Amino acid sequence: MPATRLLMMGLMATLFGAGYAFGNADGPDLVASAEAAPLPPQTTHVFELRTYTAPEGKLDDLLARFRNHTMRIFDNHGMRSVGYWIPQDPELSENTLVYLLEHPSREAGEQAWRDFSADPEWQRVSEESQRDGRIVTSVVRQWLDPTDFSPIR
Repeated sequence: MPATRLLMMGLMATLFGAGYAFGNADGPDLVASAEAAPLPPQTTHVFELRTYTAPEGKLDDLLARFRNHTMRIFDNHGMRSVGYWIPQDPELSENTLVYLLEHPSREAGEQAWRDFSADPEWQRVSEESQRDGRIVTSVVRQWLDPTDFSPIR
């Protein structure tokens, strides 16, 4: 049984019990109306996990570009940033950025990337940030579907 449904059933039982425990005549009616209300549909989104490797000495430049420009431009194209991380492992901590985006669907994510790539502001920012050399040498991308028990859906 989905966790949301279990939570709703527990909440209804608590409300029902509270109505009787405190002598509230409205308690059972409140529960009956809650049972009749449809549960909200379970929303599922797709997540995109990206790992960027920067050339030696360029990670700070990459982080600055995300901090000062990229995240805002992502927002302009409906690309929701979930989180950004630097690995703790010594061999990766000097040159790796890992981040997670949320999209309504894979197709929406692919379209958002096309729109982002064509954005004149992004093109300007990308060019300016690489005047002294490339700041990304590789990108690994994974599309992820949440499991039925995932806290993030």
